Amino acid sequence: MKKFNFRKVLDGLTASSPGGSSGGGSGGGSGAGGSSMHPGGTAGAAGTPRDEIQETLTSDYFQICKTVRHGFPYLPTALAFDPVQKILAIGTRTGAIRILGRPGVDCYCQHESGAAVLQLQFLINEGALVSASADDALHLWNLRQKRPAILHSLKFNRERITYCHLPFQSKWLYVGTERGNTHIVNIESFILSGYVIMWNKAIELSTKTHPGPVVHLSDSPRDEGKLLIGYENGTIVFWDLRSKRADLRAYYDEAIHSVAWHHEGKQFMCSHSDGSLTLWNLKSPNRPFQTTIPHGKIQRDGKKPESCKPILKVEYKTCKNSEPFVIFSGGLSYDKACRRPSLTIMHGKAITVLEMDHPIVDFLTLCETPYPNEFQEPYAVVVLLEKDLIVVDLTQSNFPIFENPYPIDIHESPVTCTQYFADCPPDLIPVLYSVGAKHKKQGYSNKEWPVSGGAWNLGAQTYPEIIITGHADGSVKFWDASAITLQMLYKLKTSKVFEKQKVGEGKATAEIVEEDPFAVQMMYWCPESRIFCVAGVSAYVVVYRFSKHEVNTEIASLEVRLQSEVEDIITPEPEIIPSFPDASSQLPSLKSLSGSTNTVTCEGTMKDSIPCLSVKTRPVRMPPGYQAELVIQLVWVDGEPPQQITSLAVNSAYGLVAFGNCNGLAVVDFMQKTVLLSMGTLDLYGSSDPYQRQPRSPRKSRQFAADNFCMRGLSNFYPDLTKRIRTSYQSLTELSDSPVSLELERCKSPTSGKDHVNGHCTSPTSQSCSSGKRLSSADVSKANRRGPGRPPFRKAQSAACMEISLPVTTEENRENSFSRSRSSSVSSIDRDSKESITALYFMESFARKNDSAVSSCLWVGTGLGMVLILSLNLPATDDLRLSEPVMVSPSGTVLTLKGAVLTFACLDCMGTLTHPPYEVWRDPHSADDGEKTRRRKLVMHSPSSSQDMGDHQFAVICSEKQAKVFSLPSQTCLYVHNITETSFLLRADVVTLCNSVCLACFCANGHIMTLSLPSLRPLLDVNYLPVTDMRIARTFCFTNEGQALYLSSPTEIQRLTYSQEMCDNLQDMLGDLFTPVETPEAQNRGFLKGLFGGSAQAFDREELFGEATAGKASRSLAQHIPGSGGIEGVRGAAGGVIGDLTRARIALDERGQKLGELDERTASMMASAEAFSKHAHEVMLKYKDKKWYQF
Repeated sequence: MKKFNFRKVLDGLTASSPGGSSGGGSGGGSGAGGSSMHPGGTAGAAGTPRDEIQETLTSDYFQICKTVRHGFPYLPTALAFDPVQKILAIGTRTGAIRILGRPGVDCYCQHESGAAVLQLQFLINEGALVSASADDALHLWNLRQKRPAILHSLKFNRERITYCHLPFQSKWLYVGTERGNTHIVNIESFILSGYVIMWNKAIELSTKTHPGPVVHLSDSPRDEGKLLIGYENGTIVFWDLRSKRADLRAYYDEAIHSVAWHHEGKQFMCSHSDGSLTLWNLKSPNRPFQTTIPHGKIQRDGKKPESCKPILKVEYKTCKNSEPFVIFSGGLSYDKACRRPSLTIMHGKAITVLEMDHPIVDFLTLCETPYPNEFQEPYAVVVLLEKDLIVVDLTQSNFPIFENPYPIDIHESPVTCTQYFADCPPDLIPVLYSVGAKHKKQGYSNKEWPVSGGAWNLGAQTYPEIIITGHADGSVKFWDASAITLQMLYKLKTSKVFEKQKVGEGKATAEIVEEDPFAVQMMYWCPESRIFCVAGVSAYVVVYRFSKHEVNTEIASLEVRLQSEVEDIITPEPEIIPSFPDASSQLPSLKSLSGSTNTVTCEGTMKDSIPCLSVKTRPVRMPPGYQAELVIQLVWVDGEPPQQITSLAVNSAYGLVAFGNCNGLAVVDFMQKTVLLSMGTLDLYGSSDPYQRQPRSPRKSRQFAADNFCMRGLSNFYPDLTKRIRTSYQSLTELSDSPVSLELERCKSPTSGKDHVNGHCTSPTSQSCSSGKRLSSADVSKANRRGPGRPPFRKAQSAACMEISLPVTTEENRENSFSRSRSSSVSSIDRDSKESITALYFMESFARKNDSAVSSCLWVGTGLGMVLILSLNLPATDDLRLSEPVMVSPSGTVLTLKGAVLTFACLDCMGTLTHPPYEVWRDPHSADDGEKTRRRKLVMHSPSSSQDMGDHQFAVICSEKQAKVFSLPSQTCLYVHNITETSFLLRADVVTLCNSVCLACFCANGHIMTLSLPSLRPLLDVNYLPVTDMRIARTFCFTNEGQALYLSSPTEIQRLTYSQEMCDNLQDMLGDLFTPVETPEAQNRGFLKGLFGGSAQAFDREELFGEATAGKASRSLAQHIPGSGGIEGVRGAAGGVIGDLTRARIALDERGQKLGELDERTASMMASAEAFSKHAHEVMLKYKDKKWYQF
């Protein structure tokens, strides 16, 4: 362990780096700088000798690996089910496979090529899976290990795979191709057989056209030696594998989509492109003996019913005691264009149409038996939709669906932000579950979820974990994430505090976001006090308290004016701007200042002091759970829309909520429901402003495109990096690559090409937002430029992207606006004056250099790397808290870093993390409302007297570029670490790990780093996660115990760990996909069949397809690629010798199983032989003395 002695710290020199330095460059490598020890200072207690702080964390404590992926598989393409193991596999367009079993058994694996999965086939009860991908490769996955891996691959070179079929208990896989040929692959060796069914031999010689790709393959349930081949053009061939010729051929004039057998093997059903189902009998293949168009309208003149949409898939399942089930997707009438995708269930004469919310990708009918030649007895249908997975219960006449135990509804509304809490108070999960359970939907099937395979146990990890997701529709979901599972606990709808938009009235008068106005932008949760706070995209903050009791009450609301007044009113030049004869003549241009037509609050005045949304004024019933305590809304100021909130912090002990945007900071007392502070960022400095902000004249540049986006963690110092990473929520969007000059960017005038009325800041740390000002000549010119009624905000693609695009004016109009702007002599402050509040933190610390004791403070970080400390003067006793005002005042302390400030933390003199004070939770609506219940119980983590806590503490501050550790109260910079020169941090969190503390950082160039505290030694730096999408940047977060998460796709949460200990224990925590289950015996086996095995039509595939008979396939046709799955998969799972032992144990288990089965069969045969011998002896004795004529 490395020891750091603070006696060696020299006094008197403060290492504060200039906050406004510009560092462009590209986000290439890690760019990690060196950790350096800077001299300390003599002020106050800083010069006294220090105890040694022993840092226990070393690089050996860290390793990164993915743990588990939750949510719905993104862009699904294929579905498979093992009816014996009862596990489900889903393939996706991105080459991923998700394997699901009982809750807790959820496995993610990925094809290296990333090619879409075309089809999946389980080797039933063998612990293996075959996948066919769009790059014409077959892969065999080993599922007998916790992390499945590929054992073999076979890459087709000359033909494209279209369909695969693996008969039950067979090791020969039939592969159909686009050319119409059928190949056969040995599953054990993954080598092609020389046996090929060529298309030209399958069809009649007289046929002149190619039959098209193979769309179906299946062996006859009655005779495994007969193969049914379906071609796209409507040709069906019944191929005799032994004699290598077609037994029969059938033709239909509509394309075939799928084929299904009756279990007796005498009939089969086809689905076609005209919405018809045809039923064929093997005895009369000339034409179908039954043709139906289930959803077609019957014509009056007796003609064939009109054609419908294609039936993409049909399944034909028989029951012993009832009519067979015919289940199909598609086939609806064309005239019902607005009808949703449907699954049709035909049972006897009853036809049930189940409408789905999303298009159907695939479906499977779950049956009681894996044998195709027995009554199928279907009991459920698994339906894979584009954005959902549902299972329908077939055993009940109303076909209810099963309640889904998987967390596949994460994306019910797009996720906009995330929070992750590990090792939170243990009582929270049951409490949240109890209030959430009351809102569960009814009407589900009362049977157990049928996908119940695999095995899962809790493992060694016992601490509770909670994930919170904020969504575009204003909902917030709390999830139990303990032991690498995910289960929904509670859902909160934040939009319920606002009035609903009435249909037909158009948009509300002051909405600044056209789509998803309630989208959650930021969240702050204090698990101990259960205070929850949400910042929405429409510039509002809602404070929630938790209660177990229902209450009916009015929602308190406050309005805050937060606009930085940095410009004087300039009298317009008369020759440029005409005077206003009356207000009505200017109405069109005033209308265009907002996104709707009725924007003027009263005739002749511009919009002012209007919030974006309307809070409900009537008493509202609030169910148990989180109940709105206070709504705070930013309002329009002089025709300027409120800017979106970029930082948020709450403290339950102080009873305060603070939030900031690119204009300034507001502090609100949510106990007294009063605004304590509403101040522009510049005013917070007072005389301490370190910047020389000189007025600059506007410069003309065409590069100032109006469509500037904002995002968290990107300051204007890195414009080219900003462009590289900006993307929308749904897809990567290409942006102009023309570099913006740093000087021009900094000198941008409020009246230049940027449309400041619209310059809507949509994310933290961005400075490209409108400057608050009264209507000047520039504003009028911009209003005129836009034209009457032109909305300033283009419809956002999705509020989930947290970006609002701005309309790009034509070049001519832009030129006009420049000329007009320049003629009005509006002086411009440097762009840097638009300083976002990017980080806020309440804590007990030393506010000033000469302080002898800690006091209540609010630390404020800005987009320019400035750190300000505000002093909070709270009432001396709790009794006076609701009556005496809280005072907030700048302390005068200013610290500097390079880049926008991201996070704060506080360590005590021993280097232990100091948590901010909090109020212990008490139910605000408890029935037992006595004096004791009403009194607040506060936990102040830091002792109040400086003698108890030592004479100093450490403040840890991290920005986009560097981390610094300051000693307080001397404000000496003890350590500085330049984290990156060429990129910038997107996320930084101070977290606990192994009873110690470190700083975890995620960089825009994909690096994940950890630094020791307080010395800022680099402990981990891995180039792990390229930021390919804005979604990753927006949702990545670290938490305690070495865990982190991000949204890997719009529908999935990926969790990972950076803890070596958790990586080592991961195998114990993951579920088993394969469990030893005995294959059910086939029914109706007579004595002789049971004795000698096989069916009436015994068929030896090995003899037919093996190399001895069929020969070798052409080497150029397909290439065998050995997989890394077997040995490496197990080694990766358990490591080295343990892996070998694991493999040996698995092999022994399998051998033991097979020997056991052999013993049982031998015993059974011996018993049968003995019985036969006994019967024969008895017959011999009976007839021994009889003559032939006595028989």
